[in-house]
Amino acid sequence: MIVFPAIDLKGGQVVRLSEGDMDRATVYGDNPAAQALLFAEAGSQFLHVVDLDGSFAGRAENRAAVEAILEAFPGHVQLGGGIRTREAVEGWFDLGVSRVVMGSAALKDPQFVKDMAAEFPGGIVVAVDARDGMVATEGWAEVSDVAVVDLARRFEDAGVASLLFTDIGRDGLLKGVNIDATVDLARQVDLPVIASGGVKGLDDIHILSLHAVDGIEGVITGRALYEGRLDLAAAIAMANRA
Repeated sequence: MIVFPAIDLKGGQVVRLSEGDMDRATVYGDNPAAQALLFAEAGSQFLHVVDLDGSFAGRAENRAAVEAILEAFPGHVQLGGGIRTREAVEGWFDLGVSRVVMGSAALKDPQFVKDMAAEFPGGIVVAVDARDGMVATEGWAEVSDVAVVDLARRFEDAGVASLLFTDIGRDGLLKGVNIDATVDLARQVDLPVIASGGVKGLDDIHILSLHAVDGIEGVITGRALYEGRLDLAAAIAMANRA
């Protein structure tokens, strides 16, 4: 199982939001590239980066910070946030991003996401963000009438790399991952699932790793790392035992 340390970008700074609320952002640093390097030094080969401003704007808003991260981090960078056009997808891959995460586009223009998955095999991750079991979009500002599992199933045969499932109600709150909902989704769809939202410590990593057999590919963690509740090297070691 892969542990993805997260770097969320707002105004060029490293932040974490509570429940996806841009007005509830905690700043953890003003040098995203240096943070990426710290994660690499702790043994991480994977990184999850989100352009939070871009999620709302529908276009890249923290490009300079992302480019600096790509230059500094020697591993694989997974990037999301406002990537909704072919030009944006191609541009990020050209710059060295390993996987592109698409959320709002998956709900509003699923054929486009399928086309990108076909053009970039293994390069597209579909973000399925949930509030009370329903899909949220536009930086989580809007909640749709589409159930999470229904959206996920639309992409089973599309060639996407995996699903990124976030329980918004837990994100950034250190409440613990919604294990039941995440594993249930993984069991219902024929796609690997990345867990996100609420990681509070090593126990979450351990329990998720036990469900690798059910299709849990990885877990994203942010606030727990920044606040010293989770040691990245220990988390990676735990995940590698699965």
